[in-house]
Amino acid sequence: MNGMRIGLLSFGAAEFAALHETCVQEGHLPVVYAYSRSMRPRRATDAGAAESIGQISAALPAGMDLLLPGSSEGLGAALRGYDLDLLVCFGFSWRLPRSVLRIPRHGVVNVHSSMLPKYRGPAPVLWAIRNGDTHLGVTAHRMDEGFDTGPILAQQDGVPIVDDVTPERLWPELSPVLRRVVARALSRAADPGAGEPQSEEGASYGGLLEPAFFVVDPTRTAHEVHNQVRTFRYIGAGRGPVAQVGGQRLKVLRTSLVPADGPRLDCADGPLWITECEPAS
Repeated sequence: MNGMRIGLLSFGAAEFAALHETCVQEGHLPVVYAYSRSMRPRRATDAGAAESIGQISAALPAGMDLLLPGSSEGLGAALRGYDLDLLVCFGFSWRLPRSVLRIPRHGVVNVHSSMLPKYRGPAPVLWAIRNGDTHLGVTAHRMDEGFDTGPILAQQDGVPIVDDVTPERLWPELSPVLRRVVARALSRAADPGAGEPQSEEGASYGGLLEPAFFVVDPTRTAHEVHNQVRTFRYIGAGRGPVAQVGGQRLKVLRTSLVPADGPRLDCADGPLWITECEPAS
């Protein structure tokens, strides 16, 4: 079915653009964007959200509405006015309640950065880096009330994760795969019988980072600590776990598995070299 009226839920200007362009190329009409300005409904606006909102606003197509809901109820009330056939979601922070899922005629398609059922949950890329995965996949599935448990409409694996991964380095590899997966999902979304049920075999959860992960544990292997540092580097510049090295507390920003200039950190199976750090407060 072509010509669907589609709402887009996402988190950044580039991500909205990729979804929008794919919808248009497949013959559909995006009519509204929504951005979750807080990690949870009814919470204060997140630090950094204003900058993201500014970037999204600057890139809005002419005539496009941008919703900045403060609650799931407010989001649902606004979306009901758009006569939607489908919602497409990528990186929206909130789990949508049934009242919102039932608004579009054909439901909600969620785009998830893993080969589901692996790394269900809010942080699949962080867990892929944390576990030292060399690649990740993209899945488009029907959204239900579970966390990334709905039937799969399209999947593709093989997005490489380089050692010094950042969002800026990952996006050029992820974007074309995302577009292909979304295009395939759009071609199936109007068929209520389309979609393959997820198996529970191989299912795992990629949740938010636990407090203990913010501190380096030298009883872990050098690769595990290196991947811990890589995970924080992906989150953002200047982010890193804290390590006790030579009587100093250091925020570890970058490490090397081979000898390099910088403090040496002895781990469970051998040394790791800290190539970038700063004193921890």
